[in-house]
Amino acid sequence: MLSVPGTVLLAGIVGSTAYGFAHAGSDIDRLGLFATPTEELHGLHRPAESHVGTAPDVTLHEAAKWCRLALSCNPTASELVWLPDDLYETRTPLGAELIAIRTSFLSAPAVRNSYLGYADQQFRKLLTRDTTDPATRRRAAKHARHLVRLVEQAVRLHETGTNVVRLPDPDRIRDLGERIADDPATAEPLLTAAADRLTRPGILPATPDPRPAEAWLRRVRAAHYTPPPTPARPPNPLADPRAPPGRIAVALPTRGPGPRATSSIGRAADF
Repeated sequence: MLSVPGTVLLAGIVGSTAYGFAHAGSDIDRLGLFATPTEELHGLHRPAESHVGTAPDVTLHEAAKWCRLALSCNPTASELVWLPDDLYETRTPLGAELIAIRTSFLSAPAVRNSYLGYADQQFRKLLTRDTTDPATRRRAAKHARHLVRLVEQAVRLHETGTNVVRLPDPDRIRDLGERIADDPATAEPLLTAAADRLTRPGILPATPDPRPAEAWLRRVRAAHYTPPPTPARPPNPLADPRAPPGRIAVALPTRGPGPRATSSIGRAADF
């Protein structure tokens, strides 16, 4: 796992392996979120909110950034809290709490805009690919698979409130992706039908509920705050070490010759 300046709260395997598209030689993508030490958030410069590594491929978002992405229903970030149990590699108690409030991040407009927006990006990539080149053709098929996945996940979220990351029929989507890669125009009816279903009433609210995320994030900040050590009280230069415990002897000036007078006063009179 990528090293980050904080504690990883939740992490797992995502991408093609999670969807069921992986084949021999496929990369394994990992996604997670971490908590920055709370005191690091109080300085002049904000610490980095995302860390990305390759070989292995891993992306880690700071807890607050992940929440913002999830409240906008970002498809990639959101799937972290919908993974099958066997795909989690790190799941702390705070990570489990986040999974428990995952539906509070959902809203109908955000699902429609984010998922269809990403699907449309895949479609536009298909239109500009030269599929006569074998490597480009493979990438086109990958874009097509993810296009199909995104629109089907969007419709399922809109109509059931559930995101199924591990697809029940990846072979069907893989085959459909091959056909779309050969003829991108065949994706247009799929996109149109999904857009139509996403405009009909579903079970998702019009806006997400940020209150559970806010409360969770505050628990994260409290759990990762280390109070600074209390500084030792400096010695009083006027204190007489011969004074009884709890009292301070202070030297007082005298008006004439002779030894200096001292006065023993209570600690309440300490200055």
